[in-house]
Amino acid sequence: MSDTTLLLGGRIYSPAGPDATAMAVIGGTVAWVGNDQVGRALHPDAEVVDLEGAFVTPAFVDAHVHATSTGLLLNGLDLTGCASLTEFLHALRDHVEEHPGTLVWGHGWDETWWPERRPPTRDEIDAAASGAPVYLSRIDVHSALVSTALLARTPLAVGAEGWSESGPLTRVAHHHARRAARELLGSAQRREAQLEFLRNAASRGIASVHECAGPDISGSDDLADLLALAGEGGVPEVVGYWGELGALERARQLGVRGLAGDLFVDGAVGSRTAALHQPYADDPTTSGVLYLDAEAVAEHLVECTRAGLQAGFHVIGDAGVSEVTEGFRRAAKVIGTPALAGMRHRLEHLEMVDLQQAAELGGFGVTASVQPAFDAAWGGPADMYARRLGVERGIRLNPYSQLAANGVLLAFGSDAPVTPLDPWGSVQAAVHHRTEGFGISPRAAFTAHTRGGWRAAGVDDGVTGTLTPGAPATYAVWDAGELVVAAPDSRVQRWSTDPRAGVPGLPDLTPGAPMPRCLRTVLRGETLYVRDSDEDDN
Repeated sequence: MSDTTLLLGGRIYSPAGPDATAMAVIGGTVAWVGNDQVGRALHPDAEVVDLEGAFVTPAFVDAHVHATSTGLLLNGLDLTGCASLTEFLHALRDHVEEHPGTLVWGHGWDETWWPERRPPTRDEIDAAASGAPVYLSRIDVHSALVSTALLARTPLAVGAEGWSESGPLTRVAHHHARRAARELLGSAQRREAQLEFLRNAASRGIASVHECAGPDISGSDDLADLLALAGEGGVPEVVGYWGELGALERARQLGVRGLAGDLFVDGAVGSRTAALHQPYADDPTTSGVLYLDAEAVAEHLVECTRAGLQAGFHVIGDAGVSEVTEGFRRAAKVIGTPALAGMRHRLEHLEMVDLQQAAELGGFGVTASVQPAFDAAWGGPADMYARRLGVERGIRLNPYSQLAANGVLLAFGSDAPVTPLDPWGSVQAAVHHRTEGFGISPRAAFTAHTRGGWRAAGVDDGVTGTLTPGAPATYAVWDAGELVVAAPDSRVQRWSTDPRAGVPGLPDLTPGAPMPRCLRTVLRGETLYVRDSDEDDN
């Protein structure tokens, strides 16, 4: 059997051949791109894959995920579609009736869209739960609704910072409640959730994910199990991050890329825990919460740099970004900017960043792991950011063009389960940012979700994340979608004609245009996913 695979009869998105219709793969490496006729001549004994007009791109990388939580959502209580408090309570009640005697793990409620404009009380949760332990995270995962039955298993949550007698738990109280819910999950249930997540990622054209774990997120056993599962093969690669200060030995034990990911400097805008310089517009009694100051940030950066590990932080609010930026300044005085920049330390989300900070962070070699779907869901002058922060502040979040222009490496992700695994949707959202001038070109956005993800994890060999000879054969095959008749007996794909694209080959990214369907996902020559003919699009 030949170790060469020849893809023919489609369109290859490759800088090595802008008009390529064929690609040869040998031993997990891209060996050649060009046209069908030459491909057949050069590789007469190859195993042929007829693309039938489909197009091929580098596979996507999702640079920020939470695998187990997302897998539980795929098979569990999905509250993202609830349009009211009443609908939420009905969904909870129905789930408890269908799964009696088990933990209810749900996610995705967002009271800012509901006509009641409030979350349910604990009494309402208890009435719907019929005595079941319940953990229901808000859409941003920085607060959660819990039942009395779950609280009985975590007395440390009662009275802790972020405690509420009847409403959502935040901060420390939330961390205690989440830990108690995790402990109720069996190993079989966790493995099933992780497999469900990884298989779903592959079906979306994603070949690698960055798992952002930590003691307050998922636990070291969860991360170790996920890394072991990915190591068995047949699923997307998992790059692990562990968000804990001073945990060099744990990092070595787990085999993670860095002490980064969701190491919290602050919280989230939706839960009013992102740290702000000025109070929230819709609740002037709070300016959020700051978990780490500049000194702690600097010490972590120095320690990780000296140990050869990526450092990184979750940071969203403007006060949080100020602390992080100052932390980088202090670290540079200790170990020098070149050493700091060489590690490509990460900042997750980095939403409320101004132009001066973008320039400084770019000089420090920062990687920004960002989520364009956040802007699509909550940006603009009338949605959640504007309601929480006021319009003037609310429309200034996620300035991707400013970050890119100042040398900050962009790596796109979903923060699943906060937003769904939808890489084409993320590319589209980054191009059509809801604040004029903050978006980037289609080519830059696509690169941020492919090559940018590899570079964010330290793979910067100049070819990984592209389809050029010598690159790992990590790619996805996509349904060509609608065809447009150009002339008698000829057909052309509907590709983007946006002049900002720079090169042809990307599909139409106009809002409302149908997004491509994944037909096949391949990681270094190993097929992870092949679409069934009767598979639906959900």
